[in-house]
Amino acid sequence: MTAWRVARALATAAVIRNVARAARRSPRVTPAGGAAVGLCVVIPARDEATRLAPLLDSLAGAPGIDEVVVVDDESVDGTAAMARAAGARVVAGRPLPPGWAGKAWALQQGLDAVSDEWVVTLDADTRPSPALPQALVARAIADGLDVLTVGGRFECPTFGLRWLHPALLTTLVYRFPPPGAVDQGPVHRRLGNGQCMAIRRKVLVAAGGFAPVGHHTVEDVALVRAMATAGFAVGSLDASDLLTVRMYESAQEAWLGWGRSLALPGVDGRGRRLVALAVLAVTQALPLVRMAMRRADVLDGALLLIRLGTLAGTARAYVRTGASYWLSPLADVIAIAALIRSTVSQPRPWRGRSVSVATPARSGGRRTT
Repeated sequence: MTAWRVARALATAAVIRNVARAARRSPRVTPAGGAAVGLCVVIPARDEATRLAPLLDSLAGAPGIDEVVVVDDESVDGTAAMARAAGARVVAGRPLPPGWAGKAWALQQGLDAVSDEWVVTLDADTRPSPALPQALVARAIADGLDVLTVGGRFECPTFGLRWLHPALLTTLVYRFPPPGAVDQGPVHRRLGNGQCMAIRRKVLVAAGGFAPVGHHTVEDVALVRAMATAGFAVGSLDASDLLTVRMYESAQEAWLGWGRSLALPGVDGRGRRLVALAVLAVTQALPLVRMAMRRADVLDGALLLIRLGTLAGTARAYVRTGASYWLSPLADVIAIAALIRSTVSQPRPWRGRSVSVATPARSGGRRTT
């Protein structure tokens, strides 16, 4: 057996082992009542005037919420005014300190501004059910968790985005356990979703808040791993019945935006990212290419069946599928190209701020998002 065949077999085995974790999953997060606990919602927002209204509308009068706090991260549009008009308390974001990434700094300011027992953080592009915040906290308490992150359903408004987005998502499916998987794997393989988190405030404060992960642009994954390493109870669940996310408006936005973070720069080391990239190239991108070149073998056939199986498995993660979704394996090469770009190139400007190589907060280096 040649080295190439051995490498393909090992890569395939790694993907099968990870995908198999989806077979045993905890129940999804569902609406729940329960005893009243202190609960507030913190929303980091930078130039989000055009996307924030649906989120704030859904939280108006939502059960169990003491207050909604929007951290206006030095926006230059009408984010603050719109948030106040919707009834949220606005915290004016302070200038970014050395060694902090933008979102982590906004979240830290939100954490400092509240005193409730539980904090639910939501990104501006989320569209939650009014029942979501209370349901998250009730589930976290029931499961004995200190930190809970959840996955929702993706809303992709254009044909191109519905084609490319599932291919990008598959790069995560092949590498990490899905939300709700009973077997989350070792700590260094954990994944978190910063779009929606429920956090026991005193626990996070005792752990230093967001400062230990303040230099990360992929702060959600860094936080999950840091908290789990410190011995706190961290969970990941499926909340697709209660949460929709409209991350991007076009395929180009997704390739530029999501593609820059999918390789987990700054969280995983360069060597680990290169290995993951090689595994994805072999298992996700090459089988269709080899088939088109009439060089496919039995292993390629098995990988294509796995790809179709994961495609069927992730269909529920989308508000709308259709032909573009089922054709998304044709976009796998483009998805892998996005990860190559993230792995080998310097980060580029995004949402009005430049991105530089991560520098720990203690070093005084500056990193923005």
